[in-house]
Amino acid sequence: MDPWLKPALDYIHDWLSFQMATTQQPGCLVAIAHRGKIVAEYAFGHADLATGEKLTPRHRFRIASHSKSFTSAGLMKLREQRKLRLDDPVGDHVKGLHPQVAATTIGQLLSHSAGLTRDGVDAGQFIDSRPYLDKNELLSELQQPPAIAPGTRLKYSNHGFGLLGLVIEAVTGEPYRDWIRREIIDAVGLRETQPDMPLTKGAPLAQGHTPRLPLDRRLVIPGDTPCHAITPAAGFVSTAADIARFFAQLAPKAKHSVLSAAGRREMTRRHWRNPHATIESYYGLGTMNGTTAGWDWFGHNGGFHGYISRTAVIPACELTISVFTNATDGWAPIWVDGAMHILRAFAQRGAPQKRVRDWTGRMWTSWSAFDLVPIGDRVLVATPQAINPFMDVAEIEVTGKDKGTIAAAAGYSSYGEAVRRVRGKTGKVTEVWLAGSKLRPEKAVAEELTRKYGATRRRSPR
Repeated sequence: MDPWLKPALDYIHDWLSFQMATTQQPGCLVAIAHRGKIVAEYAFGHADLATGEKLTPRHRFRIASHSKSFTSAGLMKLREQRKLRLDDPVGDHVKGLHPQVAATTIGQLLSHSAGLTRDGVDAGQFIDSRPYLDKNELLSELQQPPAIAPGTRLKYSNHGFGLLGLVIEAVTGEPYRDWIRREIIDAVGLRETQPDMPLTKGAPLAQGHTPRLPLDRRLVIPGDTPCHAITPAAGFVSTAADIARFFAQLAPKAKHSVLSAAGRREMTRRHWRNPHATIESYYGLGTMNGTTAGWDWFGHNGGFHGYISRTAVIPACELTISVFTNATDGWAPIWVDGAMHILRAFAQRGAPQKRVRDWTGRMWTSWSAFDLVPIGDRVLVATPQAINPFMDVAEIEVTGKDKGTIAAAAGYSSYGEAVRRVRGKTGKVTEVWLAGSKLRPEKAVAEELTRKYGATRRRSPR
């Protein structure tokens, strides 16, 4: 493991624990792989708010559209076995389609450029107001023409990936679930992943939860809904660790994979840019792609009723990050970005040098928390409430055991001013003076706030 990685992983844990408290998410599962091996695995919060069951790394989550990457890997494997081609018209393998749908290619379906409807005439299956479509219902809806001309732009389609599941069944002569489990899930060595419900007996499931609004409280959403014909698009169930392992082996330079390096490059390269979007991003073949913190990444997001998830692979440093949350307003996509910013900072600056290592810990003012994070030869004054806790932060140059100077800072901060630590009788740091601001431990600030404002009553306006 690179020397900078361990302190980066430690701070990701500390930052996420703060984020969990401030956002009041029910639960969050995190796994980070380096060169295909899990190097960090965290579980925060609850698997079920109604029962108080604590979340563990072994709890399964509905991972929704991560399923598309498994389906894509399956089709790429069949392609390498010369059982199909990406430019095959889908109608060569699946009958009963509208002629224009039948003329679209497997490659277009994989890259969401076939122009098909996203979720059909009634998307209620994704909000638990109707069951997911079965095979006959899906084929019936695919007797309608595409919504737009194929090959013109990125247009996401769960129906399209449901159709790709039917291609796999037609080519292999097996049910999708059986073939994908043996040829992809088992072949990768995943032990906590299933294509759909019901779960293997004894496997714990994290329940989904509603957003805090409009009720100002969360209700439990059972996560055991089967996805039927939409399984290839949204049905998979897994742990963050298994998904990190799976996506890590899709990287072109991975040492072990179910696909050739050429197949992985084709699957993970940028095929179509996301149009009409503020943040630049792309879609490959069953993978999303983009750039964050100066790093190119590929992976996928997932949104299932009661669950939000995201995985990103950073080929430049051979890292994979999977974050799962079990609420419809889950922050998983944002937290993956934040983790990448943290990793990038440590990768650029390096592990903390000896003289700054003990300048660490979370301190508070009555306004907010601040994290002292030693990194390279400086101490960053990070803001754990921020999505990028290192953005525009002050940097301390340590000049003595308990002395320093703010050596870098934005114009509205206290650049050039002194920093000092104050120790109690036991030698423990009890205060940090950041220029003229006194930072103290959480307990001391909480007691002060209670003393000042705990008994205060607001007067009714006259």
